[in-house]
Amino acid sequence: MKRADETERGDIMKLLKSILLASGATLALVAGAQAADLPTKKAPATPTAINCFASFYDYMNSTADECPLTWKGITLYGTIDVGGGYESHGVAWNRQYPTGVEELVSKNGQGGHWTVVPGGISQSVVGVKINEPVFGDWSVVGKAETGFDPYSLQLANGPGAQVTNNANLLQNQNGNGDSSRAGQWDNSQGYVGISNKTFGTLTFGRQNSLTLDGVNAYDPMGGSYAFSPIGYSGAAAGVGDTEDARSNTAFKYNVVAGSFRASALAQAGGFEQGNGSNGAYEVGLGGDFYGFSVDGIYSYVKDAVSLANFSTGFAVAPAARMGDLKATLSDDSSVMLLGKYTWGSLKLFGGYEYIRFQNPSDAYPGGFTAIGNITVPAGQVTSTAYINNRQLQIFWAGAKYAILSNLDIVGAYYHYNQNNYSLAGTNCGSNVTPAAPGYSPQGAANSKCAGTLDAVSAMIDYRPLKRIDLYAGFMFSQVGGGLANGYLHSNNIDPTIGLRVKF
Repeated sequence: MKRADETERGDIMKLLKSILLASGATLALVAGAQAADLPTKKAPATPTAINCFASFYDYMNSTADECPLTWKGITLYGTIDVGGGYESHGVAWNRQYPTGVEELVSKNGQGGHWTVVPGGISQSVVGVKINEPVFGDWSVVGKAETGFDPYSLQLANGPGAQVTNNANLLQNQNGNGDSSRAGQWDNSQGYVGISNKTFGTLTFGRQNSLTLDGVNAYDPMGGSYAFSPIGYSGAAAGVGDTEDARSNTAFKYNVVAGSFRASALAQAGGFEQGNGSNGAYEVGLGGDFYGFSVDGIYSYVKDAVSLANFSTGFAVAPAARMGDLKATLSDDSSVMLLGKYTWGSLKLFGGYEYIRFQNPSDAYPGGFTAIGNITVPAGQVTSTAYINNRQLQIFWAGAKYAILSNLDIVGAYYHYNQNNYSLAGTNCGSNVTPAAPGYSPQGAANSKCAGTLDAVSAMIDYRPLKRIDLYAGFMFSQVGGGLANGYLHSNNIDPTIGLRVKF
C-alpha cells in the first residue's frame, strides 16, 4: 500500500512537470508572436552639432549663447548700433556724447535737420566676461565693458561733451548732457565676484544700479535712446540723477529662490573713487507668477551730483575754467514699482517711480573733483536747490507684439510729473501753451514750479538673422510748466531708422 502511494505521488509529480513545461512553451510562443507584431524602431540618433563657424551666414544666424567667442573661459562680446534720422528740434552730433544727439526734447534743441543717430536702440559696446567654475557649484564671474560712439570710435563721455560746449549759448550747442559714462575704460561695467546656483551672486566693482536694471527689464523699448525717455535720460535709472545709474565701487548681491528673487547694492566710497555720489544703497524684491513678473526697488543716494556746463560764459576767469563744470548736489531717494505680463505673442509693460530730492548732506563750498576727473571749482556748487523737497513722479506703460518670431512691433507712453517746490511768492502761472511757431518757453514758469514731460513712441524691429536688428520708429516728446523752463522749443519728434549687430 505504501509503495502504491509512492508510485501514485510520483505519477502526479510527472504530470505537474509536464503541465508546467507545456505552459512555459505556450507563453514563450505567445510572447514571441507579440514581439514579432511590435514595430521596430532604432534609438534616435544624436543630433549633429551645428558648426556656427562653418560660414559667415551660420555665425550671423546664431545667438551669442549658441556661438560665443570664448577662449579659456573668457568670452569676447559686443554690440554695434548705427542709424540716422530727422529731428524737428534737435542738435548736431557730438562725437563724445553717449547718445550722440538729443532725441528727447532738450533745452538746447534748435531747428529741424537730418542727422546720424548712434545707438538708437542700444549703446554700442565691447567687452569681455568670465563665468568659470572653480569647485562644486561655485564659479568666478566678472565683466569689463565700455561704451563707444560707432561713428567716431570715441569712448562715451557725457561730462566731456558738456565741457566741449562750455561758453556756448544754447542755440550754438551740439549734443551734450551729464552721464555716468565719463570716458572711463569701463564706462559700462567692470566687476568681479563669485556665484552659486543656491546662494546667489556677489560682485564688486563698477556696476549698474538696481534701478537701471529695472528700467532695462521693464521698459517696453528696452532702454532705447531714440524711443524711450527713461532710456535716453538717466533720471529714472539714477534715482533722479543720471550719474548714479552706475556706481564705481559697489557691492551687489542677487539671489533667486524658486519663483522669488532678491537683490541689494551698497556703494563703498565716494567722489574720490570716481563715483557720482558719496554713498548709495538699494534693495529689491520680485518674482514671476503665471505669466506675470513684478519687482519693487527702494534706493537712497547721498550727495548725488548733477553736472552742467557754463552755457553763457563764465563769471570768473573764463580762460582758466574751460575744462571745468558746475554742479548741483542733493540727497535722493526713490521707490520703483515694475510689472509685465506675457500672454502668447503679447507682452504688456508698466512702471512707476517716485523720486524725492532734498538738500545734500555735504555742501562742498570749496568745490570737488567729479567723475571723469572733472573739476567743479569753488563757488560753482549749488547745495540749496531743494529747500522745499522736489518730487518727481515717472510713469510708463506699453506693449510689444511678436507678429513673427523675428518681427516685433512696440508702442509706449511715458509721463513725468514734477511738484511745485518753489518758494512762497513765486509766480507759477506764467506758463502758457505755445501758440505760434518759434515760440520760446524760456520765459515760462520758474523751473521749481509744477511741470510735466510727456512722450509717445512706436517702433518696428525686424531680425533677418539672429545677430542683426533692422529697426525703425519715432518718439514725440514735449515739456510744460516748470519742466519747460529755459527750453528753446517745447517739443521734438525724431523719426529714426537703424541697424544693430551683435557679436
